[in-house]
Amino acid sequence: MKKLLSLLLLFPLSLAQAADRPKVGLVLSGGGAKGAAHVGVLKVLEEQNIPVDYVAGTSIGAYVAGMYALGYSASEIEAIMMNVDWNRGYSDTIPREALSYRDKQLRDKYNIPLNIGYADAEVKAPSGVLRGQTMSLLLRESTDVVREFTSFDELAIPYRAVATDLATSQPVILSGGSVIKAMQASATVPGALQPMLIDGRLLVDGGIANNMPVDVVKAMGADVVIAVDIGSPLVGNEELDSTIAVLNQLSTMLTAASTEAQKKLLTEKDVLIRPAIDALSTTDFSIMSTALSLGEEAARGQLAQLQGLGIEAQQYADYQQSKRGRSKVWLDDMQRPVVDIVYDNHSRVSESLLEDTLGIKPGQVVKREDLEAGVNQLYALNRFERVDAEFTDTPEGRVLTVSTKAKSWGPNYFDLGFNWEDDFTADSAVTLDTAYTMTNLNENGGEWRNELKLGYEKLLGTEFYQPLDRDQEFYGRARYQYEITAWELFDANNKVFEFDKDSHRIDMGLGLNFAQLGQLELGVTGEKGKISNEALLTEDLTFSSYGGYFQIGYDSLNSISFPTSGNRVTLRVTVRKEDYDIDDYELESSTQVQADWKGALGVGNHAFVGKVSLESSDNDGESYVHLAELGGFLNLSGYRKDSLVGAHKVFGAFVYQYDLGRDALGMTDYPLYLGASLEAGNVWWEMDEVSLQDLIYAGSLYIGTDTDLGPAALGIGLTDDGQRSFYLFVGKNF
Repeated sequence: MKKLLSLLLLFPLSLAQAADRPKVGLVLSGGGAKGAAHVGVLKVLEEQNIPVDYVAGTSIGAYVAGMYALGYSASEIEAIMMNVDWNRGYSDTIPREALSYRDKQLRDKYNIPLNIGYADAEVKAPSGVLRGQTMSLLLRESTDVVREFTSFDELAIPYRAVATDLATSQPVILSGGSVIKAMQASATVPGALQPMLIDGRLLVDGGIANNMPVDVVKAMGADVVIAVDIGSPLVGNEELDSTIAVLNQLSTMLTAASTEAQKKLLTEKDVLIRPAIDALSTTDFSIMSTALSLGEEAARGQLAQLQGLGIEAQQYADYQQSKRGRSKVWLDDMQRPVVDIVYDNHSRVSESLLEDTLGIKPGQVVKREDLEAGVNQLYALNRFERVDAEFTDTPEGRVLTVSTKAKSWGPNYFDLGFNWEDDFTADSAVTLDTAYTMTNLNENGGEWRNELKLGYEKLLGTEFYQPLDRDQEFYGRARYQYEITAWELFDANNKVFEFDKDSHRIDMGLGLNFAQLGQLELGVTGEKGKISNEALLTEDLTFSSYGGYFQIGYDSLNSISFPTSGNRVTLRVTVRKEDYDIDDYELESSTQVQADWKGALGVGNHAFVGKVSLESSDNDGESYVHLAELGGFLNLSGYRKDSLVGAHKVFGAFVYQYDLGRDALGMTDYPLYLGASLEAGNVWWEMDEVSLQDLIYAGSLYIGTDTDLGPAALGIGLTDDGQRSFYLFVGKNF
């Protein structure tokens, strides 16, 4: 009631001010990164005491207009806009460190991002390269935890955003609901971003239908219009030399046509401001400070017309006070606790899992950081196309509605992985991993994955993963695989023999996802196979083994190959009995222990990485197939991959990485690392032979990068016993 009375007291003041001056409508056009020019114009309007009674915008213009309508000043918008990392909006990839332990393993193996699925007898793909998840969070950084509005007339300045109905190509005027969704719908580039679904309509970039909505602000009641045009001009023949250039030209034609149509609605009393931004990029956000200055310059060039719209200092102070009073209504509500959390769940994920993952409880005053963390944690479950959250303010308190949408290209998915490993000898290892995974097979989210590996190594596998509760904390796993590998034996880093190893293997286990980043499993394993070499063996050597295992892992690394933060720790203990078809040769049960750690610490553009790998078996080398291996890049560099074999292994390494790309070359999309390592390790057949005096010391120098397709690196390794190797990797984890 108090809020309503305060508004009623402010309205007469606003009406009195409006009665003796024309109502000013501000129109801000689309133009991508050049939208900072709008802020420059706003700064001049405020300097000249020019009130804005209505504001409408398209695309980036809808963003700036929405911020101004919420009550932010030009300088506040400048500070917010310049500190947002807009380049983050070009990727919806979940950071590796946020993925679950199991999903990390899958991403490392299937390193090619492939959002393709199969359902209803057809192959499916997203309707945009990006899903807009990250962009919505960037907009939330700007608007904070503001609520939804019945009408945007409730804002400090009445506001409209313009989008385009994808089905009809007609303009859609967004006049209520979520400010964030209105901004995002207006800026959703077709094909690049998935359309926004609002009130049953698929909406995309408003620039297609109306890039400078003069008609909209006039319909709101504006007597005088200030229109800011930052649209891109058409380019000449000499620049139309690529497919991208042609597509950009077609897009510019649409926006330019709508802008020209809107300019015809302007009269002599209206003001058109066209900053000199034609040479600036729409996608390079590093030009924003330049665009802002050009916006100021263009507005000052129109002072003769603009000054007639200014009001007296006291009147302008009253106008600003009226805006602050209107904003205070919802700003005060942002400090109230949440009384209820509603889940609009369009997926098979249980509501209890959503509650546990969100981490927000009724009774809590939710800050922007809390909401962003909760939404990110939900999205990191890797089960959703989008996760959104909006507030509604009620007399009892705030209601938070969390919306989840299952991936539209599911529930069955294709995965693809590729890696190429070369040590500049006659051997080169290329493998292609493919998988088809069926998900949501039952109430608890069972998954059935079928895998095929081709190339240097060959594998055919199938695995059923069954969560045992709705929260997917406990699980059962059954896996079968048939694998063909080249088993190589080396002497002094030179390959002596190569055997073919064929094996069938079955694992069955029960596990616990004890944390988002950790997993433990207890199970049984069995393997049967043969080792063959036509030149050395008169007949195949067959073997079999069976036993049990316990394994535990924790992984918070932000990159598997070039980490700058986090730790990865794994421990596996296997107890097995082995049989070989050699007369009078049968191993008693043996225990094999494998432990690995990798950790990273980043300081600015420098990273320090540590590695430790230990392995031991009490069979003292009597096994033919279950042995420790050492050798390869950053795994005793200088030796060829897995060229040292024994029952016991000790290895440690210290790696230094310098991000030359970001620090010196200004590369933002991908890092470029220069690295060096110091390593020590060895393998032994007998436990009695293990001695640190026998350690082999090695080092490496490399240059590499981490891309969406996995790591790529070129390096050289040297050892103190004279071994040397060159390495080239693409998509290979190390």
